[in-house]
Formats: sequence, C-alpha cells, structure tokens
Amino acid sequence: MVSKLVTATLQGLGIHVIDLGLSTTPTVEFAVPLEKAGGGIILTASHNPIQWNALKLLNDKGEFISDLDGQEVLEKAEKEDFEFATVKNLGSYTTKDNYIDLHIEHVLGLDLVDKEAIAAADFSVVIDCVNSTGGLALPKLLEALGVTKVEKMYCEPDGHFPHNPEPLPENLRDISSKLKNGKFDLGIVVDPDVDRLAFLTEDGSPFGEEYTLVAVADYVLAHSPGNTVSNLSSTRALRDVTEKHKGQYNAAAVGEVNVVNKMKETNAVIGGEGNGGVIYPASHYGRDALVGIGLFLSHLAKFGKTTSRLRASYPNYYISKNKIELTADIDVDAILDQISRKYSKQPINTIDGVKIEFEKEWVHLRKSNTEPIIRIYSESESKATADHLSNKLILDIKEVISAGK
Repeated sequence: MVSKLVTATLQGLGIHVIDLGLSTTPTVEFAVPLEKAGGGIILTASHNPIQWNALKLLNDKGEFISDLDGQEVLEKAEKEDFEFATVKNLGSYTTKDNYIDLHIEHVLGLDLVDKEAIAAADFSVVIDCVNSTGGLALPKLLEALGVTKVEKMYCEPDGHFPHNPEPLPENLRDISSKLKNGKFDLGIVVDPDVDRLAFLTEDGSPFGEEYTLVAVADYVLAHSPGNTVSNLSSTRALRDVTEKHKGQYNAAAVGEVNVVNKMKETNAVIGGEGNGGVIYPASHYGRDALVGIGLFLSHLAKFGKTTSRLRASYPNYYISKNKIELTADIDVDAILDQISRKYSKQPINTIDGVKIEFEKEWVHLRKSNTEPIIRIYSESESKATADHLSNKLILDIKEVISAGK
C-alpha cells in the first residue's frame, strides 16, 4: 500500500521511479549511484515493530539525507512548495529485481572478503532473518561465499516478525537455543532492513552487538591501517583496537549521517555504530550487514579458532543503558550544562549531549528529541561499575532539579 502511494506520488511529480521490489537498505544505498538516481526511498520500519513502517530518505550518493535537508523537505511539504506534472509529463515506472544479486557480487569483489578462506573453513551457520528481506539476501550471500551448511530460521520475507525484530540478546532466544546443541560454528542475525548485524558464538552466547564493529574493524585495520569512527554511545573497545593498530579513533554524534560525516572528515577506513552497524567506505558509506558478514567471516576463517575465542580476544566492557523521565517544564539543556560544569575537571565531549570520561570508563547523557527524557549510557570493565556510574549521574541530575525548585 505504502509502496504504491509513494511511487504514484513521485510519478505525479514527473519523477522517474525504479522499483527494486523486496530489497534491503544497504542494497538501495548501493543502487542509487549505480542508477545515477537523484535519491532513494526505503520503505521500512528498520529494527522496529511492524507498525513503525516509514520512509528512509537517501541523497544522490545513496547516503542518508542530513538534518538540514530533512528540514527543507518538511518545509516544502508544509508550504506545499511543489507542482504536479501535466498528464503528458508523468514520471515513468520500471522494476529491477536483480540488485540483491549485484550487491552480493560487489561484496565478493571487495579486496578483504576472502571467499577461498571462508569456503576452506567449512563453517556451519544458523541464521535468523526475522521473516524479512534478509531471508532473500543472506542465504544467497552465504552460498556465494562458499558456506554450504546453513540452517535457516525465519527466512520467509512475509513481514510477520516471529519476535521483536531488534537484534538484542533478549530477542534472540530461539536461535540461541538452536546453537546450544553444539552443531554450529556461529549464528548470524540481521534486523528487518539488513543494516544491523549481530553474531552468536558456537554455544549460543551473544558475541555482543557492540563487538560486531570491533571485530570487523580489527580485521580491516590489520590489512588497511587507518582511522576509525563510531558514535559517542558505542564501546571503548573500538578505540582500544584502533590504537593497537596505530590508528586514530574519533567519536561522532549519535546517528548514521553524523558518523559518515566524521568518517569522511577523518579519512576513516572503517566505522559504524555500536548497534551492529558496519560502515566500510571501500564499499559505500552506509551500514551494511552483507559487507559486515563478508568481512567478519573472512576474519574468523583466518583467525582459525572458535567464535567465542575470537570474542575473548577483545577488551571486555559492559554498557549500562538507563533513562530518567522528566516533567515537560524542566529545561533539559540547563541540566546538562550544570552536569558538564560539575565534572569540568574530566575530559568532556558536548557535541551530542554530555559525555564524561573517567580513564577507561565513561558516561553519556543525551536528551530525547521527542519527549522529556535524558538517556544515560555508561561503560566500564565491570557491569557493577557501569551501573554505579549511571546511578551516580541519575542522583546528580535529581540534585540539580531539586536545587532549581
């Protein structure tokens, strides 16, 4: 229904439409510049439940439009600053259903994706594609990479999600149980639009969505030394791995477009977000689970040990995620400013809320754009310390609020 509505509206504006059919977000990002298109639109709820279907908007480079561009789009819509085409100048409509195949060919052509090493490792893999388009893409990709032992879970792309589609450990009990029987080397999970990627080890334990990027970056940096970028709320482990390879790590504001801009600014060779999003510029500037799978399996094959041993080779950090709900009359910016001043002797980053660093620990406070909430993320080498840091900042915030009354 939404597809027909979007297509007809674009045609009515005189815009030519190429419909890729059931696809993935990174596939559309990959297709836009190849088709020399003026932009791209992806119809998806992303990692959210089905009722959140909406539009992801891309520019002519196949990258997410900026906040400024988004504001311009909304203003044009509000002012009805557009004209429909005359009947003889309507946009055309064509379909192309081979772009997932082209995308997979592209992944296999990347220098650091080693199909021979992956095939030789003879991996046995179980995948969960949450009954979305990963069910079309992942089996084809794994076959092309030479992975012959693949058990498919929820690979029918009918949109009926069998569990909450966000690839978090609490939503992956089915695939975890499957792995516990000891017949597989790893599990691979994607979200519905295939831009987030999570792994499970051979015993069903989460590899950790934060560590998808860490492991891929470790592999890329070993072969292509350079800089890395993630957002402020991502694990410090990426910084540790980057510095091990003599590169420089930089943090960006939360949001893929912000990470991409910082990657371009610092010439990063790999980057992404701690939600399992891998951005590899040698491919394109977008989170891409297919590229992430190709790089991760190449890394695991050459590592030559189990998935759990690979996970154990990285610094172990724990992230505590909390929030504090406020009344609508509270000035959130003023609170964050006072917290920033309270901890002024510590290294502080204010490009997106307030991030305070304490040696190998940090706390990041961000206000919600839609409701009176402050999100509080903290990280430490122990879960108890990470939770303690969050609780300490929550008390600090409450203290600031009380003092202002």
